[in-house]
Amino acid sequence: MKPVVELKNVTKIIGGKKIIDSISFSVYEGEVFGLLGPNGAGKTTTMRMMTGLMRITSGEILINGRSIAREFENAVRQIGAIVENPEMYKFLTGYENLKQAARLAKGVTKERMDEIIDLVGLTPRIHDKVKNYSLGMRQRLGIALCLLHDPKILILDEPTNGLDPAGIREIRNYLRSLAREKNLAVIVSSHLLSEVELMCDRVAIMQKGRLIDVQKVHGEGDGERQTYRFTVNDADRAANILKSKGIEAAADGQKLEAALAKQQVPDVIKWLVEENLLIYEVKPLRKTLEDRFLEITAAKEAAVNG
Repeated sequence: MKPVVELKNVTKIIGGKKIIDSISFSVYEGEVFGLLGPNGAGKTTTMRMMTGLMRITSGEILINGRSIAREFENAVRQIGAIVENPEMYKFLTGYENLKQAARLAKGVTKERMDEIIDLVGLTPRIHDKVKNYSLGMRQRLGIALCLLHDPKILILDEPTNGLDPAGIREIRNYLRSLAREKNLAVIVSSHLLSEVELMCDRVAIMQKGRLIDVQKVHGEGDGERQTYRFTVNDADRAANILKSKGIEAAADGQKLEAALAKQQVPDVIKWLVEENLLIYEVKPLRKTLEDRFLEITAAKEAAVNG
């Protein structure tokens, strides 16, 4: 797939200090992509550069192939963004806020407004004053404002910040459905690992202005190895069987663990059954995003300090 957002060796220097240090990554349509890192990692600064709110010191950002620096209007037209907090007129209704925003974009019809209102689930409350909205409703109205001009990319800075658990789940599910049903590229930033793990397809892990790694959040390819745990009636014997097949395995009582590619698992089950072993459970042991984040950042910190 062709990327809709590309960052190429992007650097930002403020007051002689390198805030963002030569980061590169791509984002594709239909995915929720997370910028993950602690406060001060450079997530908001990166988003500000992606939306043209802050100049790039060096490098390049392309939005659907258009440079945010050289073709600003054509590039930014394809973006809907909330960087930091959604701002709106609290003394107006939600609908009046949308009408004000529609004046700034060409070709936004009443039908388009109604479609977006329905899409974000605000139809029952759209004529209430914004000052009476919950924080979750304001976030949804903010997203509606972003979607009026039919962008290809949605950029949201800490979209679940300050929400209660129900509001967090609502926004998370809504963003995932937007990416899937409207084929939008949704880019979110967060320092909450648990939320990113539930919301995103891939994450860029940032630390002190550097891009440490880009990883899939869920799932491994068929050729990628991960640890599987087999519960059997005789783990020691099972380990010897796998060893005879060239696979190292660790046995502990009825538990057997081995690093396998996905397509190897049926073979292992077949070998054990043929040797009359009883298999009670086969379970992939996936590391959580938190485990991987801490491993990656600790290893990078050690490399820098070492």
